[in-house]
Amino acid sequence: MELEFTTDQDELRDGIRAVLERECTPASVRELVEQRARGVEAAPESLWRHMVELGWPGLTVPEAAGGIGLGTVELIVLAEELGRVIAPGPLLPTVSQFVAAVVEAGDPDQQVRLLEPVATEGATGSLAVFERDADDPGQVTTTATPAGDGWVLDGEKPWVLEAPAVDRLVVVARIPDTTGDEGVGAFVVSTDAPGVTITPIADFDLTRSAGTVSLQGVTVAAADGLGEPGPDVAAAMRRAIETATAALAVETVGVVQTIFDVSLDYAKEREQFGVPIGSFQAIKHKFADMAVMIERARAMGYFAALTIAEDDERRSLATSMAKAAAGDAERLVAKEGIQIHGGIGYTWEHNMHIYVRRAKANAAMFGTAAVHRGRVADLLAW
Repeated sequence: MELEFTTDQDELRDGIRAVLERECTPASVRELVEQRARGVEAAPESLWRHMVELGWPGLTVPEAAGGIGLGTVELIVLAEELGRVIAPGPLLPTVSQFVAAVVEAGDPDQQVRLLEPVATEGATGSLAVFERDADDPGQVTTTATPAGDGWVLDGEKPWVLEAPAVDRLVVVARIPDTTGDEGVGAFVVSTDAPGVTITPIADFDLTRSAGTVSLQGVTVAAADGLGEPGPDVAAAMRRAIETATAALAVETVGVVQTIFDVSLDYAKEREQFGVPIGSFQAIKHKFADMAVMIERARAMGYFAALTIAEDDERRSLATSMAKAAAGDAERLVAKEGIQIHGGIGYTWEHNMHIYVRRAKANAAMFGTAAVHRGRVADLLAW
């Protein structure tokens, strides 16, 4: 399995980085955070407009649906660059969750109808699958009751990424009186549909929005059900979750890389006893440990993306290893980044807390490092 990026993939990375460095500066992200901290409803409208103009929402949308038609490797190239600049907005859940779910479970006609607006108009979406006591599609308790030629959804989905900001959700629910993978379905729901209530969460990460989605008697047309409820849809949702998890893990790598870079610049400039603190052996050891942890997480994230792109049998194992490694890197780098900055690293005025908040929030979503280590153990039958 090749781990080298192609020339096209390198050019894609360079192009994305150039745009984000120009359009998503630390000052613009801080301005958004300051507004949201004051309770002002603010959105990165200018940044999103540029992303849509460049076709980024359609990156992994099939060409038949008007998209660019690239794969998981290109997705994680985008994800890492989004993490480097702590990019706000609904791009990551749209391309790594909504698009992935429709591609995995939808038929060709549904893909065209649901994804063409994403690719050509900048429509947005997210994935609502997990529940308070369900971290797998086969465990959900949200119900999809047959009604006429459609469905009626009832239930609650907490902590749906960018739920207050997106147009549509793929909701995972089950037919009543079924268990396990039997009766598991995926349904596309508009966020402004009658019966849908989204309660914004006072999020730890102010660069993103999240919300609890309540579904009370939500009517869904038969055409908006992805596939036939049952084991095939459950398996498709697990594949979509793997794509979303790998993207989130690699985005975390981008975040901690920025924490590393910012801390390194500070260590070169901050002086104690007449010399830069970066010249002290104890500080050098911190940077060495961080660099190893980041590269470990990056390598595992890339490998997970490759297994998904090639539908390798190791994809579930690789994805969990990548998310666990990203969580380990976040925990070390966030702590050391703050400590290297000393007192200023704890202040609101410094940007360090913005980076740390994104890294910490990512570490909790789609399973913590501890959860994924448990999955690795289960997959290896330990």
